Parts: sequence; C-alpha cells; structure tokens
Amino acid sequence: MAELSTILVAAVALVRDRRVLMVTARGRDVVYMPGGKIDAGETAFDAAIREAREEISVDLAPASVCELFTVTVQAHGEPEGRLVEMRVFRASTPDEPVASAEVDAVHWVTTADADRCPPAGRETLARLAALNLID
Repeated sequence: MAELSTILVAAVALVRDRRVLMVTARGRDVVYMPGGKIDAGETAFDAAIREAREEISVDLAPASVCELFTVTVQAHGEPEGRLVEMRVFRASTPDEPVASAEVDAVHWVTTADADRCPPAGRETLARLAALNLID
C-alpha cells in the first residue's frame, strides 16, 4: 500500500483581545483556522496571505505576517495515517474579518472552544495559549 501524502497547508492566526479568529464552512459544526492548501510553486507565507483574502476578506500587510509554528497531526476526515502539516502564521490587520464565499461564518475563540476543533485546531489553540497569546 502506498504511503499517504501529507497535506501541506498554511493557516493564519489573527489574535485580538486574547481570542483567535476561526471559521466554519458549508454548514459544518467544526471551527478551523482560516487557511488552506499551499499551491504548487507557492510559499507557505504567500499561501497564508492569499487564503486570508479568500476566506476572511482581509488584505494582510506582508510585514505583519510571521511564522509561529508548524502543527503536524492526523488530517480531519482523511484516512488513518494521512497527516496534515499546518504552518501557522500570526498576522494583524485593521480590517474586520468577514466570511467570504468559501466560509459561512467567523468566530473569535479561546481554548474553551477546543472541543469544536479538528485535531490541528485543538493543537493550535493549545500552542497559542502556551505562547500566552489567547486564553
């Protein structure tokens, strides 16, 4: 059996008032980090900026974007053994994030919402809390 390829994604952590922005999509009940797959020939940094524009309608100033950490866990909704490698970038914007065509709603969450997250989101909340960025 062929080894399952790891899904490479970039995600954006917008932190305000000790909460981080997460989104829901297509009537699903899970909340997840705004972000998505890194396109061929694209850097994770560029993917994070593109996905922020596509999912939450904000233009991130490249100078405000810095990589925090990488989370590698079992991919949600994928066969056992298929991992997601999510590179998480902190960013800031004066724009108010809003749901775009790709997402239904935006939510400001804390570690209290971890039970609503897939594995990568739970790990991200724990790491953001460990960095003293969110409650």
